[in-house]
Amino acid sequence: MKEQFSLRTVRKKIIMISKIAGIALIASYLISTRLPLEEDISFLLWILFVVLLTLLMDYLLGRFISNPISQICEMAYRAARLDFSQPCRITSKDEFGELAENLNKMSENLQDTLEKLEKANIRLEKDVRQERKLLGERKELTDRLSHEMKTPIGVIRAYAEGIQDETDEEKRQKYAEIIISETERMGMLIETLLDLSALENGAVLLMPERFDFVEFVETIAGRLLIDMPETDFELRYELPEHKVFVYTDKQRMEQVLNNFIVNAKKNVSPKGILRLSLVEQENMLHFSVYNQGAFIPPEKLPKIWEKFYRDKNVKYNGSGLGLAIAAQILSMQNFAYGAENVSDGVRFFFSIPVVK
Repeated sequence: MKEQFSLRTVRKKIIMISKIAGIALIASYLISTRLPLEEDISFLLWILFVVLLTLLMDYLLGRFISNPISQICEMAYRAARLDFSQPCRITSKDEFGELAENLNKMSENLQDTLEKLEKANIRLEKDVRQERKLLGERKELTDRLSHEMKTPIGVIRAYAEGIQDETDEEKRQKYAEIIISETERMGMLIETLLDLSALENGAVLLMPERFDFVEFVETIAGRLLIDMPETDFELRYELPEHKVFVYTDKQRMEQVLNNFIVNAKKNVSPKGILRLSLVEQENMLHFSVYNQGAFIPPEKLPKIWEKFYRDKNVKYNGSGLGLAIAAQILSMQNFAYGAENVSDGVRFFFSIPVVK
């Protein structure tokens, strides 16, 4: 009996409304004909009741049939335009409610799929850009390496041909020494390039250890600046008088200091000032090396960290890989670093955390 009068389907709702309307219409007619009123008045009352019944039927059919259909059509219209921002809010237990629930699930699945597809497209675009960047870098590296190799290869060939035609043993020995020197230069260039490539690709792991950075700087600076008799500059330095410990790769940081200090030494002006500074401040150790000399044009400052970059206006005549290696080592450890024009020269710097 309960199942018979259940309104869980649209069909049963329509039949139930029709039955109620028919019964109400017949009952109202019988009642109106038996009222102790004039026939015209009874008929008018019955007509009024029929109008009210029609309005009630229209309201019920709109609520149970027309409105759900309109909401479903509106949601289908938005879904066709990939707009899933508003779900269908039909909560009835009939076919319309079931359809609305399925539409909402479909919309959620489509939205999730589209979001995943969008993320996949973004990753794909990044991968494509990265691949293009790598291809560009490889081409640029090949072009630059070829350019770098032309000079020593040309020198080796020229002096090798000279040895063949030269009868003076002393000159032949000199030519052989030049060939050996250029060969070593090529070997060092390739070795340095491979080292940088390994650092960039993560093939080399850093080996951090705890050590006194003040003594470390003193040792390297002494070897590069003080122990060299051909110095033509005024050395100034500011170092802490106590030990300051850090935790980093000692061998790699020696590369960084070597490149920074040698770069400053090569570019300091004659009789100019070269100043080393090591300042401890707020659990950070700030290293800097300043050389008095020509400025680096501001637009070229970011380029000095690139592979094979060399400015024709500076005297540094290395491979152009030293600062690139230094930048890579510092970046791998998230150490802040940079270069800037100050006063009448250039200052290179980096910062490293202090450990107890």
